[in-house]
Amino acid sequence: MRKPYFIAGNWKMNKTKDEAVELARQVVEAVKDGKNRYLVAPSFTNLDAVSSVVKGTNVILGAQNCSTEEAGAHTGEVSVGMLKSVGVQTVILGHSERRHIYGESDEMINKKVRLALANGLDVILCIGELLEEREAGKAEAVCEEQTRKGLKDVSAQDMARVTIAYEPVWAIGTGKTATPDDAQAIHAFVRGVLKSMFGDDVAEKTYIQYGGSMNDGNAADLLAKPDIDGGLIGGAALVAEKFSVIAHVE
Repeated sequence: MRKPYFIAGNWKMNKTKDEAVELARQVVEAVKDGKNRYLVAPSFTNLDAVSSVVKGTNVILGAQNCSTEEAGAHTGEVSVGMLKSVGVQTVILGHSERRHIYGESDEMINKKVRLALANGLDVILCIGELLEEREAGKAEAVCEEQTRKGLKDVSAQDMARVTIAYEPVWAIGTGKTATPDDAQAIHAFVRGVLKSMFGDDVAEKTYIQYGGSMNDGNAADLLAKPDIDGGLIGGAALVAEKFSVIAHVE
C-alpha cells in the first residue's frame, strides 16, 4: 500500500471565481494538518485566483485538461505553458467525460500525457469502463488498452510523475460506486499491466486512485484496500466538510 494517500478534488465545471476562492480557502484550512497529499483542480477561469490561495500550502494546484499543442491557432484551447504560468503542477487527462462526451481518443490523450510530462507537469491519467463494457466482461480489457495506449512512449523515469485514476464510468456522478472488492480487483489488475510495461519497481511505486463517486461515507473502506492509493473526488470535493473527511483518512 502506497502512503500517504493522494486525495484530489476535481471541481469540474462548477464554481464562479468568488465561489472557487472561498472553497479553496476552506479546503486549505481543512487539510492544513493532514498527513496525505492533496490537490484541487478548478476550472480554467479560476486557476489563477485559486493559485493565490493554495500557494505555499500543502495543496497542489491541478488543471482538468490541456491542449495537445504548445501554442498557435487553436481557438479555445489552453496550453501547458499557460497552465504552468499560473502555478499548475498537475493536469488531469483522459477523464471519462473528455473521452465519451468530447470524443478524445487514446492517441490524443497520449499526446497530451507526453506533452505535459515533457514540460514538467505531473499527470493524473484516467481510465475506466462503461457499464455495458463491464456487463460484457470487458472491464479489464478496456482498462488495459487505455493504460497501454495512454502511456505509450512514456519512460519508466517519467512514471514517477504519473498517477493512474480508475474511474468506472457507470459510477461517476451517479451515486453508484464499485464495491471496495470490485475496485481493488481492477486496481490490482492495472498494477499488473504497469508491471508488464515498466517492471516491478515502477508498478509498486505508481499511485492508482479510485475515481468513481468516492465520498465521505465510503472513502475509508475503499482506501483500506491494498492497491487503492487515493481518490479522484468529484461531487464530494465541492463541499469542504466532505472533502475534509476523505482527506483525513489514514
